[in-house]
Amino acid sequence: MKIEILGTGCAKCKSLEEVAKQAVVKAGGFHEVKKVEDIVEIMNYGVMSTPALVIDGVVKSSGKMLSVDEVVAFMTVASNES
Repeated sequence: MKIEILGTGCAKCKSLEEVAKQAVVKAGGFHEVKKVEDIVEIMNYGVMSTPALVIDGVVKSSGKMLSVDEVVAFMTVASNES
């Protein structure tokens, strides 16, 4: 599973990256967490508000902070969809 955090480097973006890493540990398994700061790449997802959470190429959340449990829930749904 590929998890991307979209954001230009603000405090909330960095916090969501840490939350995503904690969610990966909590969920177990192998999951890649990547921080995307390139504005063109962010715009390619159609995201207008950061931070954003993308799982396997699908935007799951944008413009708000998520808890570890919320990210785990998104990961669970994404793994069930594949």
